[in-house]
Amino acid sequence: MSKKRILVAILNWGLGHATRCIPIIKELQLNDFEPIIASDGQALELLKKEFPGLNHIELPSYNIQYSKNGRYLKWKMIKDSPKILKAIREENELTSKIVESYNIQGIISDNRFGVRSKKLKKNVFITHQLNVLSGSTSFLSSYIHQQYIGKFDQCWVPDVEKESNLSGILGHPKMKPKNVKYIGLLSRLEKRRTPELYDFLVLLSGPEPQRSILESILLKKLKKYEARILFIRGVISEEKLNLPDTTIEIKNYLYGKALEEAINSSKYIISRSGYTTLMDLAKLHKKAFFIPTPGQKEQEYLAKRLEKLGIAPFCKQEKFDLTQLKRIEDYKGLSDFGNHTVFRDLFSFFERE
Repeated sequence: MSKKRILVAILNWGLGHATRCIPIIKELQLNDFEPIIASDGQALELLKKEFPGLNHIELPSYNIQYSKNGRYLKWKMIKDSPKILKAIREENELTSKIVESYNIQGIISDNRFGVRSKKLKKNVFITHQLNVLSGSTSFLSSYIHQQYIGKFDQCWVPDVEKESNLSGILGHPKMKPKNVKYIGLLSRLEKRRTPELYDFLVLLSGPEPQRSILESILLKKLKKYEARILFIRGVISEEKLNLPDTTIEIKNYLYGKALEEAINSSKYIISRSGYTTLMDLAKLHKKAFFIPTPGQKEQEYLAKRLEKLGIAPFCKQEKFDLTQLKRIEDYKGLSDFGNHTVFRDLFSFFERE
């Protein structure tokens, strides 16, 4: 008997969407499904490295890039919306062909709006943002997002439903779509007891040019700091960054067990406050310092919320200096909620006739 094929489509916006789907893909395999992976750009390259034995399909690119000045990010996204909508239409047309040619029997789409099929009635959308924060236009952006979510048969939110949760108002609006299911935090990492090898682990991610801007700021500040530092740039590339006169250990990217070991063996983490990063650090019970992407309202909200809850400090990118790092010890750090995903129950959705 052939395995049911599930199309797993993932947004290429930094690497967070790809990494949080890794446990889903692995569990599909363990539960006797055959995942077909679809994405583009660096997200697709990462998933090819993680799952070399699976089929990989390239989708049209949303080509999301941040502005150099965070104040203009919202207006840049509005300006880029026609090409994003065009990519959504193109991926929807391609999805119809993929469903037919690969005999797809279910779809899991992490923020790819066009990857769904009316023929299947087994379309799942993954997002932690039922509310999309965009300043004065948050009501409109949230409404539009929820309209797209409503076109799917189920919406999986990687968080817990209870009041003590990770995503706050992002994943817990007063009124939410009827198709929402809270599935617990998603992380491919496991907490392990390891020797402490690093004082700080810098974990970069996200679209350009802001990833490179923060990389430049941190390397300049940290290169003469007397500490054991591992610097993970968050780029899928073989090109090496040479930094003379420093003891910082630099890696372009770590994945799988190597990344798990690096985070477990680091005392403190310095990173963006992206949601996938928060889920990973919560799973590993880490103390961290966050620098949200300028103009990225979601990350700014999450960083402020964690500081208010006494979990982790943050600062704006342009305000960062080494004295800020002393604040980490005054906060309790992240921890998970003990509600772990039961994938067998989730995947029963694809078994129904």
